[in-house]
Amino acid sequence: MANIGIIGAGSWGTALAVLLGNNGHTITLWSALEREVSALSKNRELPSIPGIQISDSTIVTGELSDAIKNQDVLVLAVASSYTRETAHKMAEYLVPGQVVVNVGKGIEEKTLYVLSQVIEEELPQADVAVMSGPSHAEEVGKGIPTTCVVGAHSKKTAEYVQNLFMSPVFRVYTSPDMLGIELGAALKNVIALAAGIADGLGYGDNTKAALITRGIAEIARLGMKMGGMLQTFSGLSGIGDLIVTCASMHSRNRRAGILIGQGYTMDEVMAEVKMVVEGVYSAKAALALARKYQVEMPIVEQVNQVLFEGKEPAEAVTELMLRDKTIEHSDLPWEV
Repeated sequence: MANIGIIGAGSWGTALAVLLGNNGHTITLWSALEREVSALSKNRELPSIPGIQISDSTIVTGELSDAIKNQDVLVLAVASSYTRETAHKMAEYLVPGQVVVNVGKGIEEKTLYVLSQVIEEELPQADVAVMSGPSHAEEVGKGIPTTCVVGAHSKKTAEYVQNLFMSPVFRVYTSPDMLGIELGAALKNVIALAAGIADGLGYGDNTKAALITRGIAEIARLGMKMGGMLQTFSGLSGIGDLIVTCASMHSRNRRAGILIGQGYTMDEVMAEVKMVVEGVYSAKAALALARKYQVEMPIVEQVNQVLFEGKEPAEAVTELMLRDKTIEHSDLPWEV
C-alpha cells in the first residue's frame, strides 16, 4: 500500500480519494479553498457530489506541504487553468523522481501545451504520468464500474500507477502515448459543448451521433499531426471519453452547451453550472492548434464563433451542414 497525496479536492479529486482509500492506500487530500477543506473535514463530502464520502482515515488539509512531503505518489487533480500555478507551488516540496499523476484535462491557452508538458516544465524533477478515460466523478465515487488508461514515459511507471488504481470497480489500462491521451481528454470537451448546444436547440440523436463521429475525426486529425497515435483516439481516452461526455447529464460541458443552445449568455451559463467548464478554456487553444498545424476542424471553429463572437448556435449548425461536399475518408480508394 502507498501514501498518496491528492492535490485538488474538487469532485474528481474527492472521488479518487474514495477510490484509492477503498484500495487500502493512505490518503492526504489538499485543497486551496477553505470551503472545501471545511466541508470535507466536517461532513466528509462535497455539496457538489452529495452522498460520496471520503473515509474517516483520509487526512484533509489546506497546507500544500502536508500533502506532498513523505508521499509515495501525488495525484494532481486541479482545473487546467490552475495547473501551472499549483505545480509551481509544489516544486519546493517535491523530491527527485517522485511520481506525479495528472488527472486534469485541458490545454494551456498561452503555450498550447498539454498539461503534462506544463507540469514537467514546472517540476522537472518529477516522473509525470497521466490518467484519463470515460470517468464521471459522480459514478467513480459510488463504485460504479469504470475504465481508464494511464500513460507514462516508462512502462515501469505506467504499471506502477495502474496497480495503485486498479480495483474490482476501476479497471486501468496502460499506454505509452501520453500526448494522445491528453489531447483526446482536452479536445473532447469542446465537442461536448457542441453536442450540448445541439440538445439545447432541440435537435435529436442523429445530430448528436454526427457530432460525436465527426468530432472524433477532428480530434484524431489534429492529434496524429501532433504526434499522437490513431489507436489512442479510438480508445478509452478518445472515443470512449467523447461518448460519455456528449451523452451524460453528469457532463458539465454538455450541460453548459445545452444552456448556450437555449439562449443563455456565457455569464449565465457559468453561474448555472457552478463548476469549471473545461471546454470553454480549451476551445480557443484547440482552434489555435488547428491553425498552427494546418488541420481542418470545422466543429471547433464553429464552437469558438458561438462562444466568443456572438454567432447564433442555429446558424453555426447550418454552416456545418452546408460546408463543401467531401468524401468521408480521403484515404479509401474507389474501385472505379
